[in-house]
Amino acid sequence: MTEDKEYEKVPTKEGDEIKKDDELVGLKPKMTLLNGITVIVGSIIGSGIFISPTNVLMKTGSVGMSLVVWVASGIFSMVGAYCYAELGCMIQKTGADYAYIMVTFGPFLAFMRLWVECLIVRPCSQTIVALTFSVYIMKPFFPTCDPPDDSARLLAAVCILVLTFINCWNVKWATRVQDIFTGAKLFALAVIIITGIVQLCRGQTQYFTFENTEPQFSNIMLSFYAGLFAYNGWNYLNFVIEELKDPVNNLPKAIYISISLVTVVYVLANVAFFTTLSPAEVLGSEAVAVTFANRLFASYMAWIMPFFVACSTFGAVNGVLLTSSRLFYAGAMEGQMPEILTMIQVKRMTPAPAVLFMAFLSLVYLGSSNISALISYVGFATWISIGLAVLCVPWLRWKQPNLKRPIKVHLVWPILYILATILITVVPMQAAPLETGIGVAIISTGIPVYLIFIKMRKPKFIQEALTSTYTCLQKLMMVCQPEKATKM
Repeated sequence: MTEDKEYEKVPTKEGDEIKKDDELVGLKPKMTLLNGITVIVGSIIGSGIFISPTNVLMKTGSVGMSLVVWVASGIFSMVGAYCYAELGCMIQKTGADYAYIMVTFGPFLAFMRLWVECLIVRPCSQTIVALTFSVYIMKPFFPTCDPPDDSARLLAAVCILVLTFINCWNVKWATRVQDIFTGAKLFALAVIIITGIVQLCRGQTQYFTFENTEPQFSNIMLSFYAGLFAYNGWNYLNFVIEELKDPVNNLPKAIYISISLVTVVYVLANVAFFTTLSPAEVLGSEAVAVTFANRLFASYMAWIMPFFVACSTFGAVNGVLLTSSRLFYAGAMEGQMPEILTMIQVKRMTPAPAVLFMAFLSLVYLGSSNISALISYVGFATWISIGLAVLCVPWLRWKQPNLKRPIKVHLVWPILYILATILITVVPMQAAPLETGIGVAIISTGIPVYLIFIKMRKPKFIQEALTSTYTCLQKLMMVCQPEKATKM
């Protein structure tokens, strides 16, 4: 894995050039507490809050139960983030849960986590959010119909490429984009929430009941997939912990502040939607925020909600790209991804190859018209793997009790989280056996990949071909391995 960022100066022979820490090629701790909060908030609040209310209501059957699911999803995410705070400060390595599983359970399970997350979930998620951005940004030009599919895909590709350039050019630029668009999306949600409060003051509470609640417990558990999809991203700051200043203090603060903020915002936004829209109207809408705005705002203001939803999703694409590239980087440092992904751009100090690889996969998925189905197939696996990472907390307490733990959570929290993970992944299998089976099949493809390309020794000619390819790419992108300073 990567080295610590603080190095000691050493005496050198005459004529040797001594490099200071800032001159060494590697990831630098440039992110402040505010940057950390905006990375998490920006990664979580994307298209989910504007799409998931329909899916949550569909599975729960009533407004009251849907609000319970939104609150429970926030609490579930907070408990998981609390456990991740201990792991992040104890194992300060880029890669987050991948690094924790690697340290705790070894390379095979870590690779399976890497395979599912990097090759399927992250690129698909980024593509979906980029497509959502393009659809909403074009909505004012197509008020009565859906935007053209080809135009939406092309604009989504432009969105991904622009943010790829920003993330390759400068980490500060990427975090600044995150700061700006996080503010824009919070403004959009503030408009929704304030409007909802006004509606509540007018007595618009007729839809807040538990009537028609879904009697099947397994279907209610399925609703958590939609709710948790909207909260997905709470662990993303752990992926860039090496670039966070004073992580022991700033990581837990950023987690607590951001997830508390997101939970309050999500619940209030849903309350606002149901002050104006009936359950039937929400179920019939693919973009509930736009339907909400069309009902309450004048026609000349109808463009405001699509515009700010587009801002929200643009920031979410940036957040996924910023953090996902670091997961590729971490996997490559362990020898489980191509070596080129370990390299840093010598002038910009960014993991440019990893960023470009992530963008390439996202562009490939733009050719598919059924990406959301693929995400639903592997959604349960995402929470299983995060549950496996949380299992690292009690496991390391047992196996390595002497590890330095700047933050130490009570064991009741990881145990509760693991039990809840089992509940929301095993129970829905009854309601969606086909999707579960396909998801297991997709994940299982990582087993032969691990055995052939990582476990088995490669023939010499293949090693030489890979070395030649990496050298060519290294020269093309002007990248090199992170430099290490020799300690005294």
